[in-house]
Amino acid sequence: MPKAYWIARLDITDDASYVEYRKLNGIAFGKYGAKFLVRGEVAENVIGTARKHNVVIEFESLEQARACYKSAEYQAAKVYLAKVGQTELVIVEGYDGPQP
Repeated sequence: MPKAYWIARLDITDDASYVEYRKLNGIAFGKYGAKFLVRGEVAENVIGTARKHNVVIEFESLEQARACYKSAEYQAAKVYLAKVGQTELVIVEGYDGPQP
């Protein structure tokens, strides 16, 4: 079964809300076994619209990734995320098929 990932891109304009969001999202991420693979601002935008902050979070399965997003713990954090600034988030299943 392939792993799954949250891919988030943010332009943070409300630092206080982001601090609160990070305090609360850790509760959900711990409960659902999330692992940060990317969490930072150093990036080279080569195509599309750049965002200042990029995050990739790994989950053991698509079901775990979706359950984390829908959880009461994450929904409490999401209240603050809505105030942070421009945000994009996708949940995507990983690929474990043949490679070139």
